[in-house]
Amino acid sequence: MIDFFQNINFVNPYLLALAILPIAWYVYRRISKSRQSYIMMSSASPFEATKNWRSKWTGLPDILRLLAMISLVVALARPQLALSEEEVNAEGIDIMLAMDLSSSMLAKDFEPDRLEVSKKVAADFVAKRPYDRIGLAVFAGEAFTQCPLTTDQLIIQDFLGSLAVGILDDGTAIGMGLATAVNRLKDSETKSKIVILLTDGVNNTGYINPLTAAEIAKEYGIKVYTIGVGTEGTALTPVNRRSNGQYIFRQSMVQIDEQLLQQISNDTGGRYFRAKDQTDLEDIYNYIDQLEKTEIEVNVFKKYKEEFRIFLLLALGLLFAEFLIQKLVLNVLE
Repeated sequence: MIDFFQNINFVNPYLLALAILPIAWYVYRRISKSRQSYIMMSSASPFEATKNWRSKWTGLPDILRLLAMISLVVALARPQLALSEEEVNAEGIDIMLAMDLSSSMLAKDFEPDRLEVSKKVAADFVAKRPYDRIGLAVFAGEAFTQCPLTTDQLIIQDFLGSLAVGILDDGTAIGMGLATAVNRLKDSETKSKIVILLTDGVNNTGYINPLTAAEIAKEYGIKVYTIGVGTEGTALTPVNRRSNGQYIFRQSMVQIDEQLLQQISNDTGGRYFRAKDQTDLEDIYNYIDQLEKTEIEVNVFKKYKEEFRIFLLLALGLLFAEFLIQKLVLNVLE
């Protein structure tokens, strides 16, 4: 209801000033009635019931007539409801997220662990980019596409939420993770194509060299932002697994091949970032969000719907109600 009145415009707004006339008439009527003479009677008890009923109904016709005249004034001013339509022309950016799912992503230097924080921050990043196509690749000892490029944010966020360590053979195949993401972007016709690759380790497996994958990305005009996740020094990290599948944690040195990640980003025109805690990671994604802006052109069209009929019908209804009360109810009480 509030939004309705906020979107109301008047074709003849100056006519609204006429509303002062019925208000002045109503005030004059009230003053005139208050000055009427009354006959004093020794006892009015026989007329109390009638007087009580009349006192409740007598002033109502004037109020209804006042409201009817104000409604007519509003109708004359021609109220219109503005209906806005937006046409959005967006030149989006194709983005592939490449997420490390090696067992070291369960390290406890982030709360509750690196993977959960990385999933949450990436999901927040996705939510900010409604006009871009975003996909998800995952890697550990091997790599695959978890979700192809899509503009459906909810699907990407659902896939991010379902990521877990153990769905791939353990290891850190950075080259394969990058190559998988690049393969999804190479045929894209958008002007801007980027990969955001997040890892917490050193490339130690896979049949594709990370620098070879970076060279392929460069050939296809794909920019790679790399993020190294992990504190400096040691962190409580999985070092083995029990027969029941539970991980055994011990303090271990955090090892991230920053030189490799730096070179990948430099070769492709991107940038390397180091996230030592959740705040760092949030700042990194916010920075990338600002750096890679989607070009959006919004054209707003307005249509107007005439609403004077509502106030005209309201005025007629009020006048009819006044007639009924005046001629039927009050006449009966007299």
